[in-house]
Amino acid sequence: MSDCVFCKIIDGEIPSYTIYEDEYVKAFLDISQATPGHTLVVPKKHVANIYEYDEKLAEKVFSRIPKIARAIQKSAPDILGMNIVNNNGELAYQSVFHSHFHLIPRYSENDGFSMSFQDNSDKYNEEAFEQIKANIISSLEE
Repeated sequence: MSDCVFCKIIDGEIPSYTIYEDEYVKAFLDISQATPGHTLVVPKKHVANIYEYDEKLAEKVFSRIPKIARAIQKSAPDILGMNIVNNNGELAYQSVFHSHFHLIPRYSENDGFSMSFQDNSDKYNEEAFEQIKANIISSLEE
């Protein structure tokens, strides 16, 4: 895609701080650096989001994430954890519509990055959970 910033990075039209690259993925430092070492793992094939992956692409991209995550972790002894985040769609905070995974090293509770999950469990009963489960199962692709 000629107007995709990540395609331009993959093609070398825009410089990046590449930490890993092979025929399927490119991993480079996110320019925002939510925390030091914040890295993006991007498939070289342009797909907008997770919904466009086939099994082969998923295998090639996902299988590289642990290796890259371990390298980031080993790069700084004060990394205590890591968030791996994938946003799909504008409502889910996706801002570049070329699929990518954020590997965000965590240094402390006060390192500038946070996520929150609201507990809505009191809004669901057994029947509601069963209906959600059935809807998802019936939508699974073979």
